Amino acid sequence: MSKYAQGVYEVVNGGKYIGGKKPYYRSSWELAFMRMCDNHPNIMKWASENVRIPYRNPITGKYANYVPDFMIQYIDKGGAEHVELIEIKPSNQTTLENARGAQQQMQVIVNAAKWTAAQEWCKRKGIHFKVINEDQIFRNNKPRKAKRHK
Repeated sequence: MSKYAQGVYEVVNGGKYIGGKKPYYRSSWELAFMRMCDNHPNIMKWASENVRIPYRNPITGKYANYVPDFMIQYIDKGGAEHVELIEIKPSNQTTLENARGAQQQMQVIVNAAKWTAAQEWCKRKGIHFKVINEDQIFRNNKPRKAKRHK
């Protein structure tokens, strides 16, 4: 039995979900994000794992496909429409300084290659790419103080 929350998400607002298959969550963070996509009034459309982006794995040298977690289409506070690819990852898999141990450091290196490919793919399509970690999902809508770097 897995120690992570996993399962098929039952879409409530079927007209918003545009994925080709039922959304499958692999963590409680993905489940929380799916609920937000399904219920947030400003999110018009969303899909789970519906895009494949080729990239070269820097560890193995082999080519593979990266599948970002989500694609969303939403309207911002000013009324403008946006499309974003979203990846949800724990902070220890996003930067070398947050990585704990050699395995997480290798995962950070592979993730960086995936995300570079995703940024280039998104730029060609005129959309945005964003990586979200636990801080963004669970901040309870409280504004964060900006960290100053000297």
